[in-house]
Amino acid sequence: MGDMESPDTTAPRQSGIRALLPDKAFVISRKGQLLIAEVALSFICFICFVASTAAAFVTAPLVEFLLAFFLLFAYSSKFNEQFKGFHWPLMDFLRCVSASVIYFIISIIAVSRYTDAASKAAGVFGFIATIVFALDFYAIFNDLANFLKQGDTTEQPNTEDDSNSDSD
Repeated sequence: MGDMESPDTTAPRQSGIRALLPDKAFVISRKGQLLIAEVALSFICFICFVASTAAAFVTAPLVEFLLAFFLLFAYSSKFNEQFKGFHWPLMDFLRCVSASVIYFIISIIAVSRYTDAASKAAGVFGFIATIVFALDFYAIFNDLANFLKQGDTTEQPNTEDDSNSDSD
């Protein structure tokens, strides 16, 4: 049993329910606030669609709620740093793009076709969720674009003078 590494005792470990709560530094960051807003709005839309006559749209807010909640947990607990095989920003970007498109479509349908108040409320919260998801994918896109610009070199490779070439 000497092969096992001893756990790092310098880092404070949280026990119990505090281990499940997000880190305060992440919660006050822009990404943390956007993910918390996505979780809350998706849950509110889910509840409104359950209570409405437009119950056919209940799946999209539930799936988005679960995905946003998973990413909130993954980012706040540094779970994403343990799995380097996934490109987390790209997965998050695709999730936000698809969520904003889906929320926009089902919100238009919920507001225009259904007359009950719960459907109207779900549509309004869906439009707000569309804006939040769009802000998130815009921020992710800017971060990815800046990352790609930093990796791109601006120097052009030197090309030799082709006047002495024999390619006639």
